[in-house]
Amino acid sequence: MTESRHILLGQTLSFTADPFVAGANAAQHNTHGAVVITDGQVIWAGPADQLPSFPDSPVTNYGDNLIMAGFVDAHVHYPQTPMIASWGKRLIDWLNDYTFPEEARFGDDGYADEIASRYFDLALAHGTTTMCSFGTIHPESVDAFFNQAQRRGMRALAGKTCMDCNAPDTLRDTAQAAYDDSKTLLERWHNVDRLGYVITPRFSPTSTPKQLKALGALWAEHPECLMQTHLSEQVEEIAWVSDLFPEARDYLDTYEMHGLLGANGVYGHAIHLTDRERDRLKEFGAGIVHCPTSNTFIGSGLFDMAGLKAQGQRVGLATDTGGGSSFSMLRTMAAAYEIGQLNGTALHPAQLLWLATQGSAQSLRLENKIGNLAAGMDADLVVLDLASTPVIAQRSERADSFWEAVFPTIMMGDDRAIHDVWIAGRRV
Repeated sequence: MTESRHILLGQTLSFTADPFVAGANAAQHNTHGAVVITDGQVIWAGPADQLPSFPDSPVTNYGDNLIMAGFVDAHVHYPQTPMIASWGKRLIDWLNDYTFPEEARFGDDGYADEIASRYFDLALAHGTTTMCSFGTIHPESVDAFFNQAQRRGMRALAGKTCMDCNAPDTLRDTAQAAYDDSKTLLERWHNVDRLGYVITPRFSPTSTPKQLKALGALWAEHPECLMQTHLSEQVEEIAWVSDLFPEARDYLDTYEMHGLLGANGVYGHAIHLTDRERDRLKEFGAGIVHCPTSNTFIGSGLFDMAGLKAQGQRVGLATDTGGGSSFSMLRTMAAAYEIGQLNGTALHPAQLLWLATQGSAQSLRLENKIGNLAAGMDADLVVLDLASTPVIAQRSERADSFWEAVFPTIMMGDDRAIHDVWIAGRRV
């Protein structure tokens, strides 16, 4: 017997394909399922009555609770944890009034460590087992994030946010500092344990062409890394970008012309895309990340999930903490459903759960490691209580199908629905 082997019993959910393409049947649900974990990985998952023999292995029986892949949050700003749900107006006002003053504090490594620890505790309490985060301009913010992730054994991604214009003096670096700091952090953290460095220009308005070019050069030197930024979040922002970069064909072109468009690019929001931008993102196979609670909270617009998925785009889901108003991927799925309704497209529960797991993993190029309950995947799991509150329980018990039973938890669930979390085969 392998000492680290463990068997979990309960309802299970996994995916054989993208339900946006293959329909809800792409999700495999077992009312009586089993999962076998060894050395931090899933080595078997399926119906409990087909479970192979693993003598003397410890067993945890979750009964009617649902075992599935842990949630993957593809776009967050962990430094904004303290000012989440701050009253605001529009994006630029919100950045100036709340975000920038808070981010200026992260040059203090003690403060950065405190907030990073708080963020991870909150994320895990909501069932999120992997996230991709922006730091601040301070290298200390990235060190704090990775140190806290490493202590918890988590798969996590982050990068130093780079800004050299249109930001307070206390939050500006330079093109050279952005390159040098990012390279140093990349060499220190990328592929250490379960960590990944992400090259991170905040967005075109806060970087000069010189800085964007420098970060594009760094990405060309390290194409194995992800690059994350923001794209076409608000109409006023797009107009501002047009004024700042009159030579660019559109917002995406401000990145493309500086070497910041590629298959490992991850573009947050992407609400108001032109046809050319859609075509170029698809051509490169870039990741697009839907941030629904942020889009409604800051009044950005309605993401075209149906249109982008029909085009074959790689789309993930994210809380966008703290522009987003919740740490919960359940609440984020609910908001994605509501935005879909406003756009005339009702997302199926299978599609929502896929977005929060395998879809987000795909957008981060990690779909072969996380985001699904299948042999060979990392044992990063969440166990959902589908009757976590009286109102959810009374609706769920009247359900005629699994999807009717799980949908109330998607729409009304919160951290009380998170019965257990496993990281790399360890219950946390």
